Formats: sequence, C-alpha cells, structure tokens
Amino acid sequence: MNQVALVGRITKDLILRRVSEGRVQTSFVLAVNRNFKNQKGEVDTDFVLCTMWGKPAENAAKYCGKGSLIGVGGRIQSRSFEREDKSRVYVTEVIGEDIRFISTKQRSHDNLYGEHIETTASPSVAESSAEEHFHLPNKEKEGLPIF
Repeated sequence: MNQVALVGRITKDLILRRVSEGRVQTSFVLAVNRNFKNQKGEVDTDFVLCTMWGKPAENAAKYCGKGSLIGVGGRIQSRSFEREDKSRVYVTEVIGEDIRFISTKQRSHDNLYGEHIETTASPSVAESSAEEHFHLPNKEKEGLPIF
C-alpha cells in the first residue's frame, strides 16, 4: 500500500505548466511541521516536494498562494534522471491526487503560468466598470448599485 496524507503550507506561489497532449502539471514544496519538538524545544519542519496533475493542479494553482495551508493526499513516487554532466539525480516526491483547502492565501499578481501580468496596461475585470462587461437593458439598470 502506498498512501500519503500531508497537511502543510505552500512555500511559494504555484506555477501551472502545460506538458504534452495539453495536460497541466504543477510542482510545489509543502512545509510540514513535525508532531514533536527537538532537543532545543523547537518544532522541526520537513519540506516535501509535491506534484499534481490535471484538474487538482489547476485548482491548486488557481486558489492557493504562498503560505496557504492545504491537505494533500496521494502516493510516494521515486524517479531518477541524468544531468548534462552525466551525474544521476534521484528524486522522491508525493504525487498528489487529492487536495483540501484549509486556509488559502491570495496569489501574487502573476498568472497561473508564471507570466507577469501588467496591471497598468489594461484594467482587469475587477478594476474596470461593470458596464464594460455586463450589458443590461436600461430599464433594468435602475436601482442597481453597481451601475
């Protein structure tokens, strides 16, 4: 049986990546506190590499920013690859299959794919007037606080 359940905080904003065949993926580090204190009386933290695919990856990248407290359920997977200098690198990570949002924090101004969004170039939907995006007949606009 290979099952993992972790609760921890995301260490930086997630970036969604498009890979082959239109699939999406995100990788992040989850800071997980241990349940006991060390000899100095401090709580140690483990930093666990997590990878998510598909809809869970999209939801995580969309709703979670740095510092978000989340639960991740999944499995442990090991893999290796060869660097350009011919050295072999071994990676152990959690492949997240389920995510729970416990306490989310807002993302920075970057979009889901890591491209910086210029806020001065064009106003976002929230910054522009509602009338530019939603069209109601004039008689229905009367009495509405947003117009």
